[in-house]
Amino acid sequence: DAACKNRPLDLVFIIDSSRSVRPEEFEKVKIFLSKMIDTLDVGERTTRVAVMNYASTVKVEFPLRTHFDKASMKEAISHIEPLSAGTMTGLAIQTAMDKVFTEEMGTRPATFNIPKVVIVVTDGRPQDQVQDVAASARRAGIEIYAVGVDRADMQSLRIMASEPLDEHVFYVETYGVIEKLTSKFRETFCAVNVCALGTHDCEQVCVSNDGSYLCDCYEGYTLNPDKRTCSAVDMCAPGRHECDQICVNSNGSYVCECSEGYTLNPDRKTCSAVNMCVPGRHDCEQICVRDDLFYTCDCYQGYTLNPDKKTCSRTDICAPGTHDCEQVCVRDSGLYACDCYEGFTLNPDEKTCSRAITSSLVTAEESCKCEVIAALQDSVTSRLEALSAKYILF
Repeated sequence: DAACKNRPLDLVFIIDSSRSVRPEEFEKVKIFLSKMIDTLDVGERTTRVAVMNYASTVKVEFPLRTHFDKASMKEAISHIEPLSAGTMTGLAIQTAMDKVFTEEMGTRPATFNIPKVVIVVTDGRPQDQVQDVAASARRAGIEIYAVGVDRADMQSLRIMASEPLDEHVFYVETYGVIEKLTSKFRETFCAVNVCALGTHDCEQVCVSNDGSYLCDCYEGYTLNPDKRTCSAVDMCAPGRHECDQICVNSNGSYVCECSEGYTLNPDRKTCSAVNMCVPGRHDCEQICVRDDLFYTCDCYQGYTLNPDKKTCSRTDICAPGTHDCEQVCVRDSGLYACDCYEGFTLNPDEKTCSRAITSSLVTAEESCKCEVIAALQDSVTSRLEALSAKYILF
């Protein structure tokens, strides 16, 4: 039995969930799918499985790339809900070609020679033109098995299935006995597993293929032209990695690093400039000034940077050329203030000086004496003028 596992397939189940399929019958279909998965050699490098659900619309429940173990597949199947109305079988097969059998959705490249297989399960007659769509699918290399249940139209099953029809068309009376088809499909998909026999010459991975085998490689390696041996892929070649700055090859994979002055972000891909002025990263005595990827030191006001470009010394802020006082600079707690020579006063700008204007102050008593003297002088002058006039008349 170890030498008779199912051949690797890209297998798509297309299940009818139209209104004619009662809820309890649909549950039987889901059990059939789970039993089928139990018979398959499921895995990323063996058989990949997708499930599609259809009625008048089509829903891809999960594509070929999603699940590579039986447990997760069966869990996903258990949550499938019927769509109810219509039986658009042709639309479902067309959707399988367009949206499921693509490399983006998990179908393996043609060079792998992995068979593409569809199993359609339906209990009715298609409500669209299934004949042309099925023919197109078969020409594209898709092998179609048609499973009819109860009221299924046998002519429609034969129209959509691949040749020979007696090997690709199945019928069961009720959904209650559909599980008996699992053994039939197991026999159909069984092939001698040359890889299990140990007679292959693949360096890394052997993939059974319909009684023969193909060689493949682990992730991070590529198959050489001899189709047997593998070489490590340069994961750091342009376009292969997502590192922001530096890519380092690592056992068929890669890790990202950053240039000096940068640190790796939590996404392990991009880099951010390091803040060199955070405590502990610099050796400035007073002030660290960030300068792109580096830093420079500076000092507080009243200090000057020493020749070592790190430490600071108190500045003589009143030394010539270090202040803007016009006459006198006065040190004041690390700062300075301006003053003026005697006979000058400080202007409102607190920097320049102007010569002081002197004025004599006259007291009130002196002011009164002046007024008395002025009045006496006026009186004497008037008296003399009167005497002069008298003598002139006589």
